[in-house]
Amino acid sequence: MKTGIHPDNYRLVAFKDMSNDDIFITKSTADTKETINHEGVEYPLIKLEISRTSHPYYTGKSKLVDTAGRIDKFKNKYSKFKK
Repeated sequence: MKTGIHPDNYRLVAFKDMSNDDIFITKSTADTKETINHEGVEYPLIKLEISRTSHPYYTGKSKLVDTAGRIDKFKNKYSKFKK
C-alpha cells in the first residue's frame, strides 16, 4: 500500500445505532468529540439513527399498509355520491 495517502485522522471508530444499541467498529475519518468504551478499548463514537441492523430493507421487516381499511374509508366517504 502507498504511504501517505490516508488522512492523519484515519482510525478505528465505533458506530452506534441508537434505535437498537448495536455497535460496530470500522475505520473512518469522521470527526467526533464523544468516545465510548467497547470491549475494554476506548473508541471515538459516531451515533447513527439507522444502520444495517435496524433498516427494514436488511431486517426484512417493513410497515404493513392497511389498504383494505383505506378502500373501505373511501367507499364510505363517497357512497353518498352514487347514482
